[in-house]
Amino acid sequence: MNWAARAREAAQAVARIGARTPEVAVILGSGLGALADEVSADAAIAYGEIPHFPRPGVEGHAGRLVVGTLEGRAVAVMQGRAHFYEGHTMAEVTFPVRVLHALGARILVVSNAAGGLNRQWYTGDLMVISDHINFMGANPLVGPNEAELGPRFPDMSAAYDKELIAVAEAAALDVGVLLRKGIYVGVSGPSYETPAELRMLARWGADAVGMSTVHEVIVARHAGMRVLGLTAITDMATGEAVGHVSHEEVLAVARELEPRFVRLTRRIIATLRA
Repeated sequence: MNWAARAREAAQAVARIGARTPEVAVILGSGLGALADEVSADAAIAYGEIPHFPRPGVEGHAGRLVVGTLEGRAVAVMQGRAHFYEGHTMAEVTFPVRVLHALGARILVVSNAAGGLNRQWYTGDLMVISDHINFMGANPLVGPNEAELGPRFPDMSAAYDKELIAVAEAAALDVGVLLRKGIYVGVSGPSYETPAELRMLARWGADAVGMSTVHEVIVARHAGMRVLGLTAITDMATGEAVGHVSHEEVLAVARELEPRFVRLTRRIIATLRA
């Protein structure tokens, strides 16, 4: 299956609508889609109109690609994502990253909503990702390697760009937003973790746990993109009896902190350099 050819086909379909070449691509996680509404859009395209693009089936993921300008920068913003747990293959759920790269983006800002494992943090915190643990049980690069897309064995020793992390930390100070820094662990879902699993993940050194991002970052690095990861801590998953967790509650917290996320991300985009 030639994913490079499919990515070119999808990118050409987007470009034909008149969208400009993006400098920065952004993937917006659960309940964090408002940033896309602030883009001065050349085009807003439903995922179903883009060849081979997977469609999200989960509340909080609108399923639109918005291409235009934000803070004077050319951007392509994914308003939601499809997930591995929905039954898509790893290659399918990471295909949009291939398309963003084919459109010309060389920086990827990826965001998510996640449970907090660090006992010193709080629901509603924002975190910049310093590293990740892939506990999803799969890797999107398994199978024949297409050299056009990237090397057979991509280096992941610096998956999250240190300069971009520094930009995010400076931006947080500029706009008065508290920004934690920590390790994100990706799990397959869709069930939430048991208390024993959460305690195990915390002992591994993870600060937040979620069901996305890791596989997208692997594919972005395979393509040579620079990556910045941002996490919204929407519940405290400490492994203790902290009460019932639901997707509705996660979305509610994400929407409450969304103005801070938007303010921070806009400042990051305004100050970073490709």
